[in-house]
Amino acid sequence: MKAKRGIVNLALQGGGAHGAFTWGVLDRLLADSSVDFGWISATSAGALNAVAMVAGLAEGGREGARVKLRQVWDAVAKVNEPEYLKYNPLMAGMSRSGVLAQAAQMFSPYDLNPLGIDPLRRLIEAHIDFSTIRTSKGPELLIAATHVASGTPRLFRRSELTIEAVLASACLPTVQHAVDIEGASYWDGGFSANPDLVTLAAESPIEDTLIVQLVPLNRPQRPTSAREIAGHISHLTFNHPFVRELELIETVRRLAARRRWIFGGSLDTRDARIAAHRFHLIEAGRFTGGLPVESRGRPETELLAYLQSAGVTEAGKWFERCWRDVGVRDTAEIERRLAANRDTVLVRQQQRDPEAAA
Repeated sequence: MKAKRGIVNLALQGGGAHGAFTWGVLDRLLADSSVDFGWISATSAGALNAVAMVAGLAEGGREGARVKLRQVWDAVAKVNEPEYLKYNPLMAGMSRSGVLAQAAQMFSPYDLNPLGIDPLRRLIEAHIDFSTIRTSKGPELLIAATHVASGTPRLFRRSELTIEAVLASACLPTVQHAVDIEGASYWDGGFSANPDLVTLAAESPIEDTLIVQLVPLNRPQRPTSAREIAGHISHLTFNHPFVRELELIETVRRLAARRRWIFGGSLDTRDARIAAHRFHLIEAGRFTGGLPVESRGRPETELLAYLQSAGVTEAGKWFERCWRDVGVRDTAEIERRLAANRDTVLVRQQQRDPEAAA
């Protein structure tokens, strides 16, 4: 592995505090000079990781990026209680007792936080220089946010990136005010692209992409309490765009193979690039799958340290297992993973009604 040099795009999922796993992955990648970086497609917590990494690279190279990521996540750990609660002792007490989480289901952030105070804005302002990102050389960025009126994704590129774009990408509408950009309102990019893989494959000149997947495709636990049901709805909502992108990629691949076999022809340039793109994968599911979904909104120091360490370890394993395949073949096995997810549903149908499933 040490003898090989290569370059990969990065596709970074959102997942709130679980994004500390991605921090660990990036820290491990940056520590090894054999890997270089192409484009970065990112959403929500992935977007925060992406801009921290790119800003750090611009200011201080690979070591500067590692330092910047740690600074940002150390700051995240200190923002464990929304800043506007500090000025309302009653609400602060409710937050510590868990009552505020229930209140958030009945009241909007416009009721609970009419001034729109956002501690994430101050955190980002303190650590990320967007003018440096926009004007310096480095990886292209595709930061996804969801256009509230239409539900479609908007991808903010490096040359147009602002703090508002990152805040929009991480804007949970039950907690934060919508972010207004150029007269339009935006919510979390996870509703529409978590992250965008298709644009990355179609447009990046680099033909290998490493996906850092925070959200497992399947959560087998049956939700029964109100808290568990709400958490599982959130899981399904933010997982759907990712699964949709994977399914689209596999559809294009099957179409390309069919055209070559039947007609000896090829797809148009965009679809051909998507079909030929090589994907690789590092999964956090073994570490995040058993955590309550609401832990994404609780950046406790112990949790962040645990997930960061797990990310470092899993990235090291990926290097040993897959680095030699970068530039050679796809290792993410998207079709197999999607089939396994579908088979899980089929097995459960058979268990409930063997005759109907047959």
